[in-house]
Amino acid sequence: MPNQTIWITGASSGIGEGAARLFISKGYNVILSARNEQALSQVRNSSAYPERCYVLPLDLVDQDSFLQKTKEAIGAFGKIDIMLHNGGISQRSLIQETPLEIDRKLMEVNFFGTVGLTKALLPHFIQNKSGQFGVVTSLVGRFGTPFRSSYAASKHALHGFFESLRAEVFVDNISVTMICPGFIKTNVSINALTADGTALNEMDQAQENGMSTEDCAKAIFSALNAKKEEVCIGGKETYAVYLKRFFPTLFTKILRKSNVR
Repeated sequence: MPNQTIWITGASSGIGEGAARLFISKGYNVILSARNEQALSQVRNSSAYPERCYVLPLDLVDQDSFLQKTKEAIGAFGKIDIMLHNGGISQRSLIQETPLEIDRKLMEVNFFGTVGLTKALLPHFIQNKSGQFGVVTSLVGRFGTPFRSSYAASKHALHGFFESLRAEVFVDNISVTMICPGFIKTNVSINALTADGTALNEMDQAQENGMSTEDCAKAIFSALNAKKEEVCIGGKETYAVYLKRFFPTLFTKILRKSNVR
């Protein structure tokens, strides 16, 4: 919808960049946030309408900056209509090998960063009696897999938080859409944390063969416009949600044998 504004975190690459480009092409004003200001500027400058973009560097760990960043985001176009929480970091490590500090880092970025930014923006939505949160979690926000313990935990936590929020702010005409991607062709596995805190620096085969970011962005756009409560995006891996629900024991056996490294 023209003259509407969406704020996207993790907008410098992957799903966030794909979503940003699509929303820009659809006539939205887009606030681009991530840590890498240079990459954000490249997204803006190569977009169809750079004048509709505002670059706002943001680190999800720096939660003391959220109130000021939110004030700046609102001031960019006068109002925010949609907050698309996409920023985060993945994991590739076994529980027994992973120090607690790595678990804490994953929770700090994926959960507390998202929650903190939500709380900073929420008064704006309540004052306007309108707004929408789109929250990109993961299929592992619905079930846990090996090598992704605290990543999965952080995504599960987001579901719990935003389901509670949805119920609380319904009277304020604020909606929540939970977005659960499966294998999308991004750098998420390359940047994933290993047990010693360094990046994996490898592309998962499943990720390499996953859905394009452009198709994922289209599914996100459709879900947000329809104000769906939840959407699973991807290929056959999305069936795992239903397999767990209706055949939990079989699902567990399959998961033990699956190659999710």
